[in-house]
Amino acid sequence: MPAKRNGWPPRWLSSTTPAERRRGDGPQAVDFVNGLCKITKDSVAGKVGDPIVLRPWQSSLFDGLLARRSDGRYRHGEALIGMPRKNGKSALGSGLALYGMLFGPEGGEVYSCAAEKDQAKIVFGTAKRMVELEPELAEHITPYRDVMEVKATGTIYRALSAEAYSKEGLNPTLVLFDEVHAQPNRELWDVMALAMGARVEPLLVGITTAGVMSDSTGHDSLCYELYKHGQDVAQGLVDDPSFFFAWWEPRAGVLANHTDPKVWRESNPGYADIVAAEDFSTKLLRTPENEFRTKRTNVFTQDVVAWLPFGAWPKCARPGPVPDLAEVVLGFDGSFNNDSTALVVVSCDDNPHVDVVAAWENPGDDAWRVPIFDVEDEIRRACKRWQVREIVCDPFRWARTYQTLEAEGLPVVEFPQSPARMVPATQRFYEAVLNGGLTQSGDPDLARHVGNVIVKTDARGARLDKPKGGGRKIDLAIAAVMAFDRAATPTAGALEPLMAYR
Repeated sequence: MPAKRNGWPPRWLSSTTPAERRRGDGPQAVDFVNGLCKITKDSVAGKVGDPIVLRPWQSSLFDGLLARRSDGRYRHGEALIGMPRKNGKSALGSGLALYGMLFGPEGGEVYSCAAEKDQAKIVFGTAKRMVELEPELAEHITPYRDVMEVKATGTIYRALSAEAYSKEGLNPTLVLFDEVHAQPNRELWDVMALAMGARVEPLLVGITTAGVMSDSTGHDSLCYELYKHGQDVAQGLVDDPSFFFAWWEPRAGVLANHTDPKVWRESNPGYADIVAAEDFSTKLLRTPENEFRTKRTNVFTQDVVAWLPFGAWPKCARPGPVPDLAEVVLGFDGSFNNDSTALVVVSCDDNPHVDVVAAWENPGDDAWRVPIFDVEDEIRRACKRWQVREIVCDPFRWARTYQTLEAEGLPVVEFPQSPARMVPATQRFYEAVLNGGLTQSGDPDLARHVGNVIVKTDARGARLDKPKGGGRKIDLAIAAVMAFDRAATPTAGALEPLMAYR
């Protein structure tokens, strides 16, 4: 990617050809915004009523987004645009909405969508204020309380929130999703995308900052899923010419030093222009790290309140399994139905390597139960593959399995998840991650479980916990902490076998 100048290009950008951009509506949309749209709030960019002056990077963004194919149709049907706060997202979205009202098809339907109605009304309200400030817009667009209308064409513009069940029957031509990261799931996005199917050239545009990687189910959030797809498209790994992706973030990504002014400049196309440079150093002192990373440098974080410093876990990655026949400890954390069951392996050497043997997670079926016999067979196979020093586990609920495996001569030992055990084990694992005292295979499920962990701290110390509600799993992380603690302990300190179950 060429060197970034004056905010362009972003870190990630899907490709369009010069011919597609020349045929597109970018220049016309830019002229419309510059000529008719006004600033609605006093800011670094200007005073209320001053004309908006789109920067070159904003013009380039419109050129790519509104590019047209050789048959004259829009190149893109869906788009994700990501930039930090204070870089003019609302003004861009509002200007695009008004352009879609006036230059879109007759009988058009334009919608602003967000997780909550108040958020959806931000772009709508900015557009409405632009109409009120410009007589030429007011001549063609009639604003009401919750809708605007172009009476000559029957085109309307409304704000909608995330109650997707109430959106059936719509026929959108242009949809603007504000702060996609806040969507609780992908239902509203999918409803609006499917509703556009009857239109000739509809456009669904998400404009957002980054957020957390996981949604309330513990799986990839809608925004992070779209972000990863956009990366694949931008890198040519996926052929999806209908998807436009432009995303500003530091070149170092999640490993970037969020306190570095160079990172602020890389992440913010309007840095020291429409967003004041001194605002960053001021907010840095009062903003939690993960909040600053998502909202000011536009990188995704693993949770709102993370256990590990962001980027620490990926930095330990050394892809590959634990070698066969190596001396290892297996960590096992079992459940029955609603949670997950985890089996992790950690090598017993100077720099322990952590990997996943297997994991069983409830797919969302109330009748689902952990396949106990499959779990037991997986443990047996692991004991044939490696030299297993210990199989460490919490005895809760899995007494029969432990009795069975121990009767077969397997080295099952007890590791109760009590504060006395977990507090020092948690601290030991944390220090190893930060100081390079372990490596990990890069397994995505393990990364997800580690990323879901928060820390419960009380008078007895800090230990692993998971966010309340939402079903986020942390069992692989717990199994890894237990196994690492034992793998890093000399054999002379081995735990007692589970004699209580004989």
